[in-house]
Amino acid sequence: MFCKCAARVSRAVRPAHPRYGVLNPPALSNTVSASETSWTRWTYKRQSSNSAWNSKVPQVPTWEPVSENQLPPPTRVSPDLVDKLERLALVDFGSKEGVDCLEKAIRFADQLHVVNTDGVKPMDSVLEDRDLFLRDDTITEGECAEELLQLAKHTVEEYFVAPPGNIPLPKREER
Repeated sequence: MFCKCAARVSRAVRPAHPRYGVLNPPALSNTVSASETSWTRWTYKRQSSNSAWNSKVPQVPTWEPVSENQLPPPTRVSPDLVDKLERLALVDFGSKEGVDCLEKAIRFADQLHVVNTDGVKPMDSVLEDRDLFLRDDTITEGECAEELLQLAKHTVEEYFVAPPGNIPLPKREER
């Protein structure tokens, strides 16, 4: 169903400027009251970001793919490392597909070795436009490891022992 009043209003709606997503509302006449018109009739769908007037977004990629000969040799994940990672992350990826996915993720991250960072200052903050005021790195307290370890319920060789995760993983021999 389409209302005659809505048809009159929608024909009169035109953009204020093609660059903006706001429309000029038509003048309300005697036949169309303010309650019959809604804000949704005064707006239109904004053009997508791939339009020609959006110049801040590059139209083509600005990088080049890294060739395989520039990357270090592919990393092979040993079964012992898989077991250790499963215990630490509490994630079961000991299957062939899981190990392949892990090796592909490592291979993807290997591209960071090729990045040229000469002349790039390290950031102290992720906020580029603000200064991060750091205090001097001076030791104010110390030599209290024994005191802190005495507060722990379980310790092993001067380390805190955290409770195991709630996902028991079987040993490799049991799989």
